[in-house]
Amino acid sequence: MQTVLINGVASEYVSVTDRGLHYGDGLFETIACVGRHALFIEQHLQRMASAARLLDIVFPDRDLILHDIDSLLHDSTDSKSIIKLLLTRGRGKRGYRYEAGQIPLRVCMLSPWPAYVAQWWQHGIKTRFCQTQASINPDLSGIKSLNRLENVLASRELGSDYDEGFLCDNDGHVIEGTMSNLFAVIDNTLVTPDLSRSGIRGIMREQVIACAHDAGIGVETVRLTRDDLMRSQELFVSNSVIGICGVKQLEHQGFHKNTKTKLLKIQLEKRIDADAKTAAN
Repeated sequence: MQTVLINGVASEYVSVTDRGLHYGDGLFETIACVGRHALFIEQHLQRMASAARLLDIVFPDRDLILHDIDSLLHDSTDSKSIIKLLLTRGRGKRGYRYEAGQIPLRVCMLSPWPAYVAQWWQHGIKTRFCQTQASINPDLSGIKSLNRLENVLASRELGSDYDEGFLCDNDGHVIEGTMSNLFAVIDNTLVTPDLSRSGIRGIMREQVIACAHDAGIGVETVRLTRDDLMRSQELFVSNSVIGICGVKQLEHQGFHKNTKTKLLKIQLEKRIDADAKTAAN
């Protein structure tokens, strides 16, 4: 079974002159798949296309990307899997400057569903604050680029004792997890970090916010501090693979109340089911 397509062709090799390799000059999306359906695929493609416009990267015909995804999922027998899309500016000469309108490189990869997800759902996760900081750059905020060194270094801090870690910017505001967005329940209100200057606005984050509105739960986007999180009643994280996962411990603080977390998890599962059924029809 094919697991990697590069520009629509089965391969695992890219040119050493590719700008994604040299400068992280590109974008990526991680997409959960149920059977042969890529969940919230329209939202993922819209985000990637929007980021490509901001970076002046030529975005491929979306039908080519959909064909790549369908080709990899067609022979898959797994009930759940993960598709990762990468888009780079393509090959280039030495130096930072690029030629406008370069032919991009697109990569589509199929991976098995990670075993840790079931454990996280059942038991919750242990988290900590990371020393690695999230850079402040409003021009790049929200863009899921291939530049992920901060996340790599922050993940190194987790060791074997923690499942996830939270990054703060250099003003002390909590931004996100190493691979997730963050939500807290404070004074009966759902709050999530302001990502206008840093961080990634996840596809699942937007779905969670929509679920909260549907459930009549107030949502605020604020500049959160470490102290805010420590006094919260509930904490959970989200991304496209785990959906919603409750935090059972932050540093030495335990969290045992999960009323809104459970409610939002049910609402999100309904949205996921509806997205899958829409595609099937």
